[in-house]
Amino acid sequence: MCASRRENDDGPAANVDFNVDRDDPMSLHDQVAGEIRRAIAEGEIGPGERLPPAVDLAAVLGVNKNTVFRALHLLRKEGTVDFTRGRGVRITGGPDRSQVVEQVRDLLEFARARGYRGQDIVEIIQSLS
Repeated sequence: MCASRRENDDGPAANVDFNVDRDDPMSLHDQVAGEIRRAIAEGEIGPGERLPPAVDLAAVLGVNKNTVFRALHLLRKEGTVDFTRGRGVRITGGPDRSQVVEQVRDLLEFARARGYRGQDIVEIIQSLS
């Protein structure tokens, strides 16, 4: 689902595709936070860009606005976003895709040293997701 653009004095909000899965055992607010982290890591949004208002994100995702607020508070606590009344939610930093790739490489190296093949790891990950 694509979060809509809304303009204010600071310009348009980023137009980003966020999704949640109600069947996933992960809490909805953690999924929302994860989607924002993913969008940053994939370069869909970057530092200084504004997210759509929480109420718009909630409407697009089909979740309660408090779920989005909870996710945003998690992200603010970790330094990924900052929000100020009247200025919206801005991206201040976040995970880098290269960090994820590095962790996957470390996992593969760890697993291979223990006799697992790449496909074995893919199957394990798929069974967990």
